[in-house]
Amino acid sequence: MDWLSLALLVLLLGFFVYRMLPPRGVKKITADELSEALKNPKGKQFIDVREVDEYRQGHIQQARNIPLMQVKSAVGGIQKDKDTYLICETGVRSAQAARILKKHGVQNLYNLSGGMKRWTGKVIKK
Repeated sequence: MDWLSLALLVLLLGFFVYRMLPPRGVKKITADELSEALKNPKGKQFIDVREVDEYRQGHIQQARNIPLMQVKSAVGGIQKDKDTYLICETGVRSAQAARILKKHGVQNLYNLSGGMKRWTGKVIKK
């Protein structure tokens, strides 16, 4: 492998790692911390960015569903001044959603580390 191919591979890998990490200013929280936030939801919004079928299989009661691919178009309906908690299956898509929302001026973003795979609280199925 020549140096140019190696450099391109490193850049490509770096890009994917960058896309998977939450942007600066987004706080990663545990399932326990999310559970505490859900006890007093005033001034907070909870957004599940999984696909509709995943959401229906089990979601946190207070979380509304905005699939990742729709986050950019739905940003007008997301209140920028509320604490915003993002949820997905593993924490990767919610990190991507956080990047989009931060770019559009949403502050106080929280990403559930490990996503629904780490959630042990009550879920609603519908």
